[in-house]
Order: sequence, then C-alpha cells, then structure tokens
Amino acid sequence: MGICSSCFGEPSTYETPKSANYVKQPDPEERRQQMLEAAERRKREQESKGLQNPERVKAKQRRMEELEKKQEEMEGYQNQGGGGGLKWQVN
Repeated sequence: MGICSSCFGEPSTYETPKSANYVKQPDPEERRQQMLEAAERRKREQESKGLQNPERVKAKQRRMEELEKKQEEMEGYQNQGGGGGLKWQVN
C-alpha cells in the first residue's frame, strides 16, 4: 500500500528539501501577490480581447467622458441662469 501512495500525490514522510519530489511552497503573502498579478493580467487580456489597439480605444473612451463632463457643466451653468446661450428678444 505504501508503494502507491506517492502515485496519488500523498506527501511521504521521507521527502526533504533535498529530495527530488520536494516543492517549496511560497509564503502566503507571496502567494497572494502572485494571485493578484495573475488576476490583473487576466483582466487586461479580457479587456483587450478582439481589439487590435486597446490603448487607442481607452484614449477614445477618456475623450468621450471628458466631452460628456464638459457638456454637463455647460448645461448646469445654463440652468442656473448664467446664460451663455442666445436669447430671443421680441420688439
């Protein structure tokens, strides 16, 4: 029975750091950092999936957001009575 235990992935008691089957496990903080980096990498890959130039798309999105923000500011200014637009006068 002890012969097959190493085949099923059960750790044996004789494995030491110098043993061929010994694998050093990273400490929990290092493992967390590796998992975070892998998640960020997957997120970047998913965002750019199907895009030839993802940076160009992001820049375009930023420009659109800036334009929307400016437009909202102008609408708020006009609604406060600041004018800014043309007014009709009837004589």
